Amino acid sequence: MFYGEYQHSVDVKGRVIIPSKFRDGLGEKFILTKGLDNCLFVYSSQEWANIESKLRALPFTDKDVRAFVRFFFAGATECELDKQGRILIPQNLREYAALEKDILITGISNRVEIWNKDKWEKYMQGEDISMDKITEKLNNLEIKI
Repeated sequence: MFYGEYQHSVDVKGRVIIPSKFRDGLGEKFILTKGLDNCLFVYSSQEWANIESKLRALPFTDKDVRAFVRFFFAGATECELDKQGRILIPQNLREYAALEKDILITGISNRVEIWNKDKWEKYMQGEDISMDKITEKLNNLEIKI
């Protein structure tokens, strides 16, 4: 399980330090892909296999399913930590998430997310993020917090 927020930066070569608390959970090799809300998602190989299995079970005849699967898998890349605990984020993924300098790496239960720091702050302060409204929706889904 991943949780917590860590501020880091992208170096001139496009490398990012993965917080040490996340490294064991991710394993030696893991998957980095385009996430929702213009951030990047990072999954352990095991979690990625679970997601892949679920997505394969969806009907490929559905146009929205095909679009999402393309989005999710076409941007995916396998990562491996270097000796300093860094990964190289490919240029296309850095551009997608607008990762230029200051970033935020956060644990979200079964995945890690990598955000442009300014976008994260705007997202967390946005009108779409009303914890009272979200909690009410979760209660309607019978998810009690």
